[in-house]
Formats: sequence, C-alpha cells, structure tokens
Amino acid sequence: MDPLPKPSIDTGMGLERISAILQNVHSNYEIDIFQALIGAAAKIVGTQDLTDKSLRVIADHIRSCGFLICDGVMPSNEGRGYVLRRIIRRAVRHGYKLGAKDIFFYKLYAELVSQMGEAYPELLEQQSVVEKVLRLEEEQFSRTLERGMNILNEAIANLDGDTLPGELIFKLYDTYGFPVDLTNDVAREKDLKLDEAGFEKEMEAQRKRAQQASQFGTDYNELVKSDQDSEFSGYEHETGSAKVVEIFLKGKPADKLTTGQQGIVVLDETPFYAESGGQVGDQGTLQGEGFKAVVSDTTKIGQAFAHHVTVEGEITLNAAVNAEIDTNRRGKIKLNHSATHLLHAALRQVLGTHVNQKGSLVDPDKLRFDFSHLEAVTLEEIKTIEAMVNAEIRTNSSLQTQLMDLDEAKASGAMALFGEKYDEKVRVVSMGDFSVELCGGTHVERTGDIGLLKITSEGGIAAGVRRIEAVTGEAALEYVQEQGTLIQGIASELKTTSTGLPERISGLLQQQKALEKEIQQLKQTLAAQAGSDLMSSVTEIKGTKVLVSELEGVEPKALRSMVDDLKNQLGSGIICLGLKGEGKVNLIVGVTQDLTKTVKAGELVNFIAQQVGGKGGGRPDLAQAGGTRPENLSVGLKSASTWLEDKL
Repeated sequence: MDPLPKPSIDTGMGLERISAILQNVHSNYEIDIFQALIGAAAKIVGTQDLTDKSLRVIADHIRSCGFLICDGVMPSNEGRGYVLRRIIRRAVRHGYKLGAKDIFFYKLYAELVSQMGEAYPELLEQQSVVEKVLRLEEEQFSRTLERGMNILNEAIANLDGDTLPGELIFKLYDTYGFPVDLTNDVAREKDLKLDEAGFEKEMEAQRKRAQQASQFGTDYNELVKSDQDSEFSGYEHETGSAKVVEIFLKGKPADKLTTGQQGIVVLDETPFYAESGGQVGDQGTLQGEGFKAVVSDTTKIGQAFAHHVTVEGEITLNAAVNAEIDTNRRGKIKLNHSATHLLHAALRQVLGTHVNQKGSLVDPDKLRFDFSHLEAVTLEEIKTIEAMVNAEIRTNSSLQTQLMDLDEAKASGAMALFGEKYDEKVRVVSMGDFSVELCGGTHVERTGDIGLLKITSEGGIAAGVRRIEAVTGEAALEYVQEQGTLIQGIASELKTTSTGLPERISGLLQQQKALEKEIQQLKQTLAAQAGSDLMSSVTEIKGTKVLVSELEGVEPKALRSMVDDLKNQLGSGIICLGLKGEGKVNLIVGVTQDLTKTVKAGELVNFIAQQVGGKGGGRPDLAQAGGTRPENLSVGLKSASTWLEDKL
C-alpha cells in the first residue's frame, strides 16, 4: 500500500463506505445490509419499486430507532427523545406515501435484528421492547398524520401562490399536533415555501396567552442572580456557623431583612441541602444576635444556596448566623431518597434494563419515581419489586459514597441519567452490590435504617412513562396499619373475616350480576308493554300510519328495541319517540323500509333535535339524537306532524 500524502486525516470511512468499496457498489444504500432492509420494507408496505427513495428513508430510520431505543431513549417531546420521535414519524409518513394501509414500521425491526443482531446482541435481547415502543408510537401518530394530511392537502389544493401561510402551519401544529418538520417535508416535496415568520408570530402570541393564563403573581425568585459559591457541609453536619454574604428582597439585592419580611439569604457555608435531583430543599432556622429567620425552603441560584426565609428581628449582610436544619424532616427525606435508589435497581432487575429514570420527587412524606416502561406494572411484579427492595433493606448494607472522575464512575457501573449534566468529579452512592448511582443527595448510613418500603400506587403519566409512589419507615408502617384497619372494617361490614373477603365479594358480585340481568329483563318486558300501549296513539297522515309520543319511565337503551317492535306491529309507518332526562333529551325516529325514499329518519330526527338544543343522525330507517332543552320536547314532537304533512 502507498502511504497517504496527508496521514491521520479523517476519511469518513465508516462501515457503510468500506462495505460499498468491498462490495463494488456506488452507494451506501446498495450494500447488503441496506438492500435487505429495503427489500423487507418494500414487502411490508406493498410496493415493487425498490428504487423509491422513501424506502431508503425507512431502512435508514429503522436502524437509528432500533439502536436509540436499545440505548434507553424513549419517544418524548424533549431532548433525544424528541429526536427519536421525529425520526419515527418521518419514517411512518414515507411508508404512507408508498401506500401503507396500516401500521408497519415496527415489523421491519425483525429484519434489522436478522442483519445486525449477531454483531449487536442487545438488538435481539430487547426486541420485544423495541417493537412495542415503535408500534405504540406509530399507532399514536397515525391518527395525527391522517387528520393533518387531509387538512394540509386541502390547503395546498386551494393555495394561491407558493407559500403556506403561518396561520395554517400553526393550526396544524397547535390544534392537530401535526409537527412543523413534517409540514416542511411535504412543502419541500411540492416546491412550496413556509411562512416561518408568520408561524413564529402565532407561536409568540400563544406563549403570551399561556403566560397570562398562568400569571397569578410575580415570582421574584426567578429574578435573582448570584455569583456566590456556597460550601455545603450537610453531608457531615446538621448545624453550622456561617456568614451572610447576600440578601435579596423581592428579587433585588438588599442590605437587610426585618421582622415580617420574606426574602432570600445566601450563606458562605451551609448544612441546608438545596433542592436538586428530585430531593426537596431543607427547612430549619438561621439564628444570630437580634434575629431569627425561619427557612421554608432551600434552592440553588447558580452555585449559591438560597435560604428562603421569614424574619423576626433584623438580619443584615455579614451577620454571623447559626444554621440548623429540621433534623426530623431531613431524616425522613434520607429514608425516601435511599429507598428510591433501591427501587430503581429493583425495577431494572424485574422489568428490564430499558427502565430509566424520567423524574423523581423525594420529600418527607413519600417518594415518587417516574420511569420508562410501556405497560402497567402488574400486581405480581409490584409484589416482586417490593420484596426485592425490602430484602435489601434487611441485609442492612452500609452505604458508601466516593468522589470519582466521571469516566471512572461510569466504568465502575454507576447509573447516570441521560441528558443530565455532571461535573468532572461526581459523587457515587453505593448500597452493597445492589445499587450504584451518581447522586448528590443525602442518604441513610445503612439500608436497614429505611425499615420498610411500601408501594402505594402505580400508573401511567405519559406515553411510555410510568409513575410509582411509595412510603418508607414510620409512614410505611402507618400505611400498612391503615390498610389492615380498612380491610377489617370491610370484612366486619360484610360479616366475614379478612381471609374470607375474596370469596364473600365474589359471591356478592355474582348476586349483583344476577339481579342486574333480572332488572334488565323486567325493563324489556315493561318496554314491550309500553310499546303495545302506544299502538292506541297511532294516527294517519295522508294515509300513512304515524306514531309520535313522549315517553316516561323508559330506559334510553330500550328505545331501539321499542322502535323495532313498533315497526313490526305497524307493518308500514313512521315512529317518533322522545324521552326526557335530567337536563337532556333522547330522540329516536324509525321509518319502515317501504317509506324511506319519501321520509328519511335522519332528516326528521335532526328537525326535532334542533328545537331541543341538539343534533343527531343515523340510517334512513333509524336515527337517534340528543338535546339539552327538555322543556321544548312537547313542542318539538308536535312539530313532527307538521313536518310530515309537507313530506308525505
């Protein structure tokens, strides 16, 4: 080989380009991996033209999406999750351009595993997770895409000029959830431009409306800026001597705070933990000569620790203070924070390594943990997770903390959060071999200090994101006792024991079903009887049998069967029934088949519905409607006869 004239220059010779050279083709998309993905995509969407560029987009995007999800990224509206969401949506739109009639993108992942799974085994290990993520995201987007494309295509067909107006782009985005980048893709394909300035104008107006709607008062804390660097002593100490280095009143620097005033005090050194990483800020007191300040919260302003205080006396700059945190409150927070780490580790062991933290709250009363997962955590899984955490609590492992370089910490297996910014030196918190995480919060000395963890709720808060809430220590014991008292009370009320409750409740539910069935049969009998009684109210309009009646004591669900029975009894005719409820009206019109060319049930029911504040529709022979003005029902039904006089 000849030496390069300028060695050590990046040639961009990645896997695809090297493959293209070795396989003697002129494009990355012609290499074997891409050709297999393109062929699979064509088969799935049902096209024969393997040269279509949309197939290349789909093939390229299934690789990107597969690897992103395997790395723990989930679709969302921010950060790398938003990048993933945009890639999925772009691929889906190109599939629909090729004629895909149903969700298809997730089906292509199996071919990616076939092509690259041997080199990247995580693709195969997480296949079920990746396919589920892609399928759910595509199902959600397909509804948005259909609505948005219909509106966009109609607007393009009627467009005067070559620029899509900003108002339309904003309407698609704000009202229908249609992404701007997709609008841009469609416009580019049709050689159209976007009125970006007009769109930004609409977005700015929306932002102002949102600000006005949520502006209940000025938050002076957001106005505060500080260059101070407070030293935190709270890992080792719960009290400490310090000096006041900054004071803020209503967001502006001040020299002092006096009795009754609320403001912010910054100390050069403090044992107060400032809200961070999901853990709430400490509370307590700052005391000195001639003053006492009650600290309601502690937050960060840059590197400064801001103590939010209400003052008795007078606190001034450079004053010496004794800072003392609420130790009882801090103790409860420590239990919940350490338990959160154990919970996170247990979730990953039970549900899978795709579980990643999406948010958390650690306060004295409970812990809340948000994590990536695609479906509800089952009761059996919750039981397993709880047992695993409590087993680790009982081992009473000592908690170890170490300061490490970030790369060293990651190499040790410490969990780091995607999108989180870390300093070069990080604090690693370890609990035995069970949990190792990067964390700056306060923790227990041994896992046994937690006492007990009890999960109190689990539910979904967004697509692919679940939330667990739990309590620890005394709060967990109180929760268990309350649940036991509740169960005993229910058992006593049902005249059984706590162990006999399942059988007793099952019996009551069966009894309830039997009674409901009996009631339904009685209602049908009454409805049939009512229908028979109505036959005496049949009149004729121009030789056609007509039955118009306002009903009482009939279930709305029974109206359809009543109309069917009345049709059979009439043989030929028109039936119009109305029923009042609490603040609402139910209407139904039936027309026998021989009369539907002359009278349409939908037209008649809508005519009446307009008079009772509603609308409806249906087939020519049967139509229903609702309304909100029951006081007008009698007049509306009487007008039906007049309407029929004109039609018949």
